[in-house]
Amino acid sequence: MMLKLSSCALGVALSFALMPAVYAKGESATLPRSVTAGPCIEGICEYRLPNGLRVLLFPDASKPTVTVNLVYGVGSMQENYGETGMAHLLEHLLFKGTPKHPDIPGEMQKRGVNKNATTSLDRTNYFASFPANDDTLDWLLAMEADRMLNSRVAKADLDSEMTVVRNEMEAGDNSPAGVLMKRMRSVAYDWHNYANLPIGARSDVENVPIGHLQAFYRTWYQPDNALLIVAGRIDADTTLSRIAAHFGPLKKPARTLPAFHTAEPTQDGEREVTVRRSGDLSLVATTYHVPALAQADSAALAVLGNVLGHTPSGRLHKALVETKLAAGTGAGSMSMRDPGLFNVIAVLPREGDAARAEAELLRQAEAIAARPVTADEVDAAKQRIGNDQENLFNNVNAVAMALSEYQAAGDWRLLFVQRDAIAKVTAADVNRVAAAYLKPSNRTLGRFVPTDAPDRAEIPAAPAIASVVDGYTGRAAVEAGEAFEATPQNIAARTQTFTLGDGLKVSLLPRRTRGQTVTVNAHFEFGSEQAISGRDTAAQWVGSMLLRGAAGQSYEQLVARFDALKTEASIGGSLQGAQIRLSGKRETLAEALALAAQVLRQPDFPQAQFEQLRLQAITGIEAQRKEPGMLASMAMATYFDPWPAGHPLHADSLDESLAKLNALKLGDLRAWHRDFYGTANGRISVVGDFDPEAVKAQLQALFAGWKSPAPYAPIATRYQPRAAHRESFSTPDKPNAVLLARQNLSLNVTDADAPALSIAVDILGGDPLKSRLADRIRQREGLSYGVSAGLRADDSRSGRDDNGSLTVQAIAAPENMGKVERALREELARLVAGGVTEQELRDAVAARMVQREQSRASDGAVAGLLQELLDYDRSMAFVIERDAAYRSLTVDRVNAAIRTHLKPESLSVFVAGDFK
Repeated sequence: MMLKLSSCALGVALSFALMPAVYAKGESATLPRSVTAGPCIEGICEYRLPNGLRVLLFPDASKPTVTVNLVYGVGSMQENYGETGMAHLLEHLLFKGTPKHPDIPGEMQKRGVNKNATTSLDRTNYFASFPANDDTLDWLLAMEADRMLNSRVAKADLDSEMTVVRNEMEAGDNSPAGVLMKRMRSVAYDWHNYANLPIGARSDVENVPIGHLQAFYRTWYQPDNALLIVAGRIDADTTLSRIAAHFGPLKKPARTLPAFHTAEPTQDGEREVTVRRSGDLSLVATTYHVPALAQADSAALAVLGNVLGHTPSGRLHKALVETKLAAGTGAGSMSMRDPGLFNVIAVLPREGDAARAEAELLRQAEAIAARPVTADEVDAAKQRIGNDQENLFNNVNAVAMALSEYQAAGDWRLLFVQRDAIAKVTAADVNRVAAAYLKPSNRTLGRFVPTDAPDRAEIPAAPAIASVVDGYTGRAAVEAGEAFEATPQNIAARTQTFTLGDGLKVSLLPRRTRGQTVTVNAHFEFGSEQAISGRDTAAQWVGSMLLRGAAGQSYEQLVARFDALKTEASIGGSLQGAQIRLSGKRETLAEALALAAQVLRQPDFPQAQFEQLRLQAITGIEAQRKEPGMLASMAMATYFDPWPAGHPLHADSLDESLAKLNALKLGDLRAWHRDFYGTANGRISVVGDFDPEAVKAQLQALFAGWKSPAPYAPIATRYQPRAAHRESFSTPDKPNAVLLARQNLSLNVTDADAPALSIAVDILGGDPLKSRLADRIRQREGLSYGVSAGLRADDSRSGRDDNGSLTVQAIAAPENMGKVERALREELARLVAGGVTEQELRDAVAARMVQREQSRASDGAVAGLLQELLDYDRSMAFVIERDAAYRSLTVDRVNAAIRTHLKPESLSVFVAGDFK
């Protein structure tokens, strides 16, 4: 899917798209025997093997990572009647191994490979990302070539994995928005397979014969139906030779891929669907048929989606959210290989006027001719889309993933064609497509009304892909940065650390980056436990209101200004601090920093924005009352809460939170900002392409002199023992149940046992595909789509805060939750009684070391690491020592830590679901 639906301010899952204007051709690799070269676009070059496999190589040495993305031209679109969900089931089964590679998740984990796979309407892709390593790349290419033709696809694996997939389906059905959009899709399409989402029908998933699945695999998983993408720090010649060596021996199949000829007829009237399910979240949405991605109108529709759906500048936000008819809105076009859908949605307050909101939503979508889209609106939308595209092309690994979607739409080069087409869109184009497609007769709300003279939307056919992409040369590739090896030693050697004023600690790591990007993390501290008591709600809300208006600039103006500066900005606050996070460009860093400081120091606290945020918060809380995850989470938080009512860290109930929200006044926020805010005490890290001397001077001028009236004193957190406890909650009509479990531990990050216990918990449940819990509950017994365990170690600048904990979480069908609970209790007891094995320890430590190395490949993660070190008065020596501690672990050391800290008899469990 090409574009995402603009998200509303609530955390509702409503997911449904430029580079500098210069041109250049990529440089091809030296061709192995029988390999032919195809087009090169902006540094990405295509090759073809004799067996039909297409290959894209995108070398970039600026980041020490590699992404391998294997895309098959098969999704739910290719499924037959009674076989829905087959493509997605097969995606799961391809992790079950081959005769040569019997444990693919385990081998990937051992090598520190970050892996996953996804199934969409027109494609399935398997992707992996890892620190650049020739042996890992060679192994991964060999494995992918092997499982392309030799995966087991066995009945035993299907029996266990079917229930896992069914649980994934149940988890999706807990979402009101997801269920509504699924129903609308099935009503909008009469005949085309886009009516069916990849998850499939429950009955098909439960009953698909293994022979049908094996035949589906043999048909579609072949080299002539695949595109292999390799991007990152690679040598093109060597990589292409390896690909030829591993994939070249695969024979080109004799069969011809099935062709599909079903075309969706023009819709002949309004349609409506109403979903009635348990829940507190109210939604109204509409969808319209629109052309395929390759058709010329798709670019203007992308811009139209942004004009309507953007927050806070979009028309829907202004018409529905600012008038309190809705708590959030969104809109966007889903352009694919065949004609797709344009979606518009609004999230309503619990007691909102649904009829008025629906009428206004339809007026905004279908009456654009009465108030045509202006050139200014189009320019702003293209700026925002352009920023997203530019950010995409600054990340080679992200480009490797994005190419999947454009290949699914017909050809990977459509990524560039669509980008260029969007840049040329005019207001006239946007108004024309709005009139052509956003009309009542093309709408699905579920309503059918007979009409004497129907006004129908004729969907033009897509041209031949070759006519769109042949001869296209594209633009120049984004300028690459330096090849910086992000080892702890190199980071320490490159980083400048100093203190400004009395207490503002700063770490600067300048380096040349791809696209001249730079990341800023700043955290400022103030207030004590006594000072903030009774004012915690105001503290949290001041942070939420900072960007809603400052220094005479509105929320919309501030967002537009950061967009113009090509900067992603997050400015907020918490109980005892304020934060600035910027991700931008070298040439605009100074302006972005100055604007962020202005926002922090001069918030306007506009009343309308305050009421808008409050409405959104109240709606979000009400929507969670019957959600299994929220009920279990609140019960666990309440049981383990050591703080009395009124304490800043007390775990409020939903009703307590609502009461505080309703009692909060704008004056409380202004008073908090006046009494607490300041930037003279804090931590700032800057990583990327910048002038360190200029930045140092600017940080001094902007932040070092503003002292908080309330000196900072951290709140000590200590271990509190709690007896084992169990609670169960009934949530009718919720097909996915949730389990949360916890045991409190006395543990600090600096404790000698912390590394050993961390590795032990990883072995227990650190990987959702490969751990003791995953091996049993997901892989063998097929009870859960997701089960994991985590460890929290406390930390403190001085003293020994030790409020640590072990947590476990799982989802499952309600009727299976008893088996899940029993299994996790047995696996925890087995870990304590028998400890870990030498092989488990070696694999877990190897994976942890690769994860730590991988995290340092991201400038944002390095900025976060540097800030954390400043927070706790540490240097990179701490990171080096912790790496050494992991490497030196022994089985005896880990098992001793397990026996000391983990107590199965002290585990508390909280479950919620539709238990009969």
